[in-house]
Amino acid sequence: MATILAVDDSASMRQMVVFTLKGAGYDVVEAADGVQALQSAKNRKVDLVLTDVNMPNMDGITLIRQLRALPNYKFTPILTLTTESAPEKKMEGKQAGATGWIVKPFNPTQLLATVKKVLG
Repeated sequence: MATILAVDDSASMRQMVVFTLKGAGYDVVEAADGVQALQSAKNRKVDLVLTDVNMPNMDGITLIRQLRALPNYKFTPILTLTTESAPEKKMEGKQAGATGWIVKPFNPTQLLATVKKVLG
């Protein structure tokens, strides 16, 4: 089963994401911000990154750019899970290399369907 890196500065949001993903059989690695996430991603290869956009220390857009600069993460699916729904933010995410955009509050069924789709 695929390993997913879940990045969100909100502990309760991370818990919901982890609960949803683990319930579907995925292995989940958690990070509270982009700095932690980047460190985790360098230490072990994950199959998918699910990141918030607005976080302290390093935001999701910067994290996506940093991950895309790593050879191991050039083609890894990266989904943003965020309250941001502004078209310009989505465009910024796409330009940084995001695979998809999910707006919070998320629907667990929709999240799992999207994860399954991008993991192929």
